[in-house]
Amino acid sequence: MQEFAEYESLTKRDLGAKNHDMHRNGRLKHLIFGSQLNTKLLEKLFRSADMIRRLSRDPEGNRRLRDLLAHRRAMLYFTQPSTRTFLSFMAACQILGITCNEVRDPKTSSEVKRESKLDSIRMFSSYFDVIIMRSQISDYAECCAYLMNDLERNQKRSVPIINAGAGSDEHPTQALLDAYTITRTFDFDENSLQHDSRLTELRAKYPDLTSGMDNKAYAFCGDIGRGRTVRSLASVLSQYSNVTMFFISPNQDALKLDDKLKQRLVRQGVQVVELDSLDATHNGQPLLSQIDCMYMTRIQREHNSESTEAELTAMDLSPFQLTTDRVEQMKDYAPILHPFPRDRVIDEIPTAVDSDPRAMYFRQARNGMWIRAALLVHLFDAADSLFMAYSDVIGK
Repeated sequence: MQEFAEYESLTKRDLGAKNHDMHRNGRLKHLIFGSQLNTKLLEKLFRSADMIRRLSRDPEGNRRLRDLLAHRRAMLYFTQPSTRTFLSFMAACQILGITCNEVRDPKTSSEVKRESKLDSIRMFSSYFDVIIMRSQISDYAECCAYLMNDLERNQKRSVPIINAGAGSDEHPTQALLDAYTITRTFDFDENSLQHDSRLTELRAKYPDLTSGMDNKAYAFCGDIGRGRTVRSLASVLSQYSNVTMFFISPNQDALKLDDKLKQRLVRQGVQVVELDSLDATHNGQPLLSQIDCMYMTRIQREHNSESTEAELTAMDLSPFQLTTDRVEQMKDYAPILHPFPRDRVIDEIPTAVDSDPRAMYFRQARNGMWIRAALLVHLFDAADSLFMAYSDVIGK
């Protein structure tokens, strides 16, 4: 967009250079890309999320959480429709005592008076301590982060920018909650006394199984090409060792794996396999019997051109439905995830699957509240205060 022309050269750089601009002293300054979430940072955020979750169960813990960031204010600037992301960020702020305000329709802001989008963001930064934003416009959140960096260099007020979904580019906080859900599943049990027995029990059937995110095969099914959640989560998972990723999508150019993402994953050492059906085989064995985690997505029809819509309407999409029969072929422990919403017409995951113990998507959505609260604690450098509250309440 012409409004972002001054930052165009920055948006065209490689991810390594961009990520450098989003950190300060080894910590996040803004969260814009999934690739910012390295394994060391993820471990810290996961520990914080676990502490927040435990504290929330205790009346005194709840009080300590509400006091943690009660002096902070957040702007939720969501000009693209959102339910789960908006509400989980709102809930995360409330857990930590952060005061929230929102703009969900740009027609209620001064943009209708031809104020520039960057001026709007700078104005929000005058009143709030963090801007959490979701937009249909690619690069918008990224450019806002560069604006804040410019202000900081000029000793002006600057606040963190959190990308809660930008165009078809990235959705890093969705990747954060997805990875948190997966890692909790692959711990196999939160209770350390039962952990060994659960893992031992599974190894009787799956001898090569290890705990943790390494040495796993992850499958992504549906709208791979336009799925920003897929792009962000794949970037996160690529940082783990000995990872295989299966991408299952209809044979339609807009929906298939993007070449840039594929090349980036391969450079990270990921074995990438592209398939055109959940019933496909790999190395002579059914795909579904080989995967450790299934990530389903809906076909994002709102992005379809007329020709793409016509093509998909004529297409048989049943090979991309995770029916109960297909779930039966999966490993006993393999979690099923979905970023939601699911399509009630295409039915990529029928409701009959919801009662399966491997169906993690509602728990996944709830986990978004805990991990987004952990992200806010990190951005405001309040992890030590959180640990102190945890030690006082849970460790007493």
